[in-house]
Amino acid sequence: MRIYSSLWNADEWATQGGRVKTDWTLSPFTASYRNFSANACIWSSGASSCSSSSSSSTSGTRAWFRQGLDAKSRVKLRWVQKNYMIYNYCTDTMRFPEGIAPECGMN
Repeated sequence: MRIYSSLWNADEWATQGGRVKTDWTLSPFTASYRNFSANACIWSSGASSCSSSSSSSTSGTRAWFRQGLDAKSRVKLRWVQKNYMIYNYCTDTMRFPEGIAPECGMN
């Protein structure tokens, strides 16, 4: 499972050039998660903080790190992205001319 979350300040880049209007009467905009806990690896300077030789990649507290979506779930995720995603920084070469973030190349 994954959690996707995004909060932005409604600048033009995040609202399809102003086409998607922000209803400020609904503010403050908040997000919260209950009982959510995750251990994670930090990617820095081309290396992970997690050891690739951990005791088990399929059991224990890091099993989630090796899991992914099956083909059917990936199709569903792409449909949601296509129909509901307003902004994708992975395709914004105008805002990020130095190149896209490393996670954008992940499947």
